[in-house]
Amino acid sequence: MWQILLANNAEKIYNICMEYIVKSLQETQELAKKLAKILNGDEIILISGDLGAGKTTFTKALAEGLEVTDLVTSPTFAFMREYSGRCKLSHYDMYRVEDEDELFELGLSDNLYEAGVCVIEWNKFTEFPDEKCIIRIEITKLGESERNFDISTSTECDCLEKLSI
Repeated sequence: MWQILLANNAEKIYNICMEYIVKSLQETQELAKKLAKILNGDEIILISGDLGAGKTTFTKALAEGLEVTDLVTSPTFAFMREYSGRCKLSHYDMYRVEDEDELFELGLSDNLYEAGVCVIEWNKFTEFPDEKCIIRIEITKLGESERNFDISTSTECDCLEKLSI
């Protein structure tokens, strides 16, 4: 179902890199739910990819895996939405944000320091709390439903080692 590559990333701050190739929307949702199961509430997930790559779709499935029962929608015009589940989920969409200064002016950086999972689409933050595990997900659209997920973590984070496919 998925092709997995484990390797040390050349960048000093990231230690695990995995590549998942999914063939359908259902496989994308399964990957997000499996990731959600190993999260403990001290993670910041940075999701990048072109428009239509599936960032919000992945986040909706991640929310379901975190036992969020509310309807999860894209926060493009609200910048950030919060949801309750097994742990709090803060979902950011920074597509319309100019720079990090605007985020601080809006008070959107506060959630980064609170307990819970933060998912950030189109990230503009340059600094994160030291105690948080940073997970980077790059989504590349390969076809109508096929996607490539490159996932890496900060050195403080060992959660991907628990991700079994």
